[in-house]
Amino acid sequence: MRVLGVDPGLTRCGLGVVDGLPGRRLSLVAVDVVRTPADDDLAARLLAIGEAIEGWLDQVRPDVLAVERVFSQHNVRTVMGTAQVAGIAVMAAARRGVPVAWHTPSEVKAAVTGSGRAGKAQVGLMITRILALPERPRPADAADALALAVCHLWRDGTAARVLADGVPSGAATPAQRRWVAAAQEARRAAARRERAVAPRR
Repeated sequence: MRVLGVDPGLTRCGLGVVDGLPGRRLSLVAVDVVRTPADDDLAARLLAIGEAIEGWLDQVRPDVLAVERVFSQHNVRTVMGTAQVAGIAVMAAARRGVPVAWHTPSEVKAAVTGSGRAGKAQVGLMITRILALPERPRPADAADALALAVCHLWRDGTAARVLADGVPSGAATPAQRRWVAAAQEARRAAARRERAVAPRR
């Protein structure tokens, strides 16, 4: 299955394509970030992003489009722009008959790190390890787009269950074992950082 993840945003819109199946090793196909100047006309910015998304849909031909579900943010102006870009992505997919899946930020974080409250740095680290990338995708919008794609491929909870329950001997694939090892190391690193900044009594 091929999934195109879209992390919607007016200034930076992340696009990431991943191939794979639940419980199997995933592979990166492409990743990029579409940028538009903040001082440009809104219509021109939406047009540029829409054309970019349509180009990706035509070139990579995904089986599914995974989009971040926008539900609330403190900055109303930001959430409006994000929702507008998400709508353009959905419309472009609908024109091509590509199914659309929505995932909340907490769902995405839980899928790739095991915690729905993980930070962007931890998400980026896990995406780097899950996809065996030479370096962390930057900016964070690129990693978030890939995380959306990974989340959809693992939407049945396979990876989360393996992380929670451990890896029974002979019962997990090599990809799952690598994922669990990376997730456990990311958790240990996060715990070390928390201890380092915790106030001493």
